[in-house]
Amino acid sequence: MPEGAKIKNRFRSRSDHTLDGKGRLNFPSRFRDVLSQYESEVLMVAPWGRTHLRAFPIPEWESFENTLMTDGRKQKGMARLMRYIVGSVAECPLDKQGRILLPQHLRVEANLQKEIVLVGMLSHVEIWDKDLWAEENQATSEHFAEFDDQFAEMGIF
Repeated sequence: MPEGAKIKNRFRSRSDHTLDGKGRLNFPSRFRDVLSQYESEVLMVAPWGRTHLRAFPIPEWESFENTLMTDGRKQKGMARLMRYIVGSVAECPLDKQGRILLPQHLRVEANLQKEIVLVGMLSHVEIWDKDLWAEENQATSEHFAEFDDQFAEMGIF
């Protein structure tokens, strides 16, 4: 991203997609538009537990790494987490058709099958297996009222 530039759009909403036989995933045009604000066509894709992957534009990933290198060193057990995430991250460029190739090790780590859900999370995109996403989304909706205090603390409601 150019010095002093501001991101006008964020990654928002969700999209259902299908992985092809080679592990390629269509990256929606609205997400590509956000990525273009970073003047890059490359995503850094990392495992995020056994449930999903996270795809970051390079500047957002570098910010995450910088935080790990400064604040993370003060946290107990952070070396293990860094080894897991940073050691597994993959640079995934968009191809001419707007797809990314998810490496096999990441697909296995996140238990990605054929049906995939992409979820915009403002600064990054989550990549979920559709069945796991449905379970997580159902659990969140059933307990939505539990977030009222957090919303109030942030001044949202």
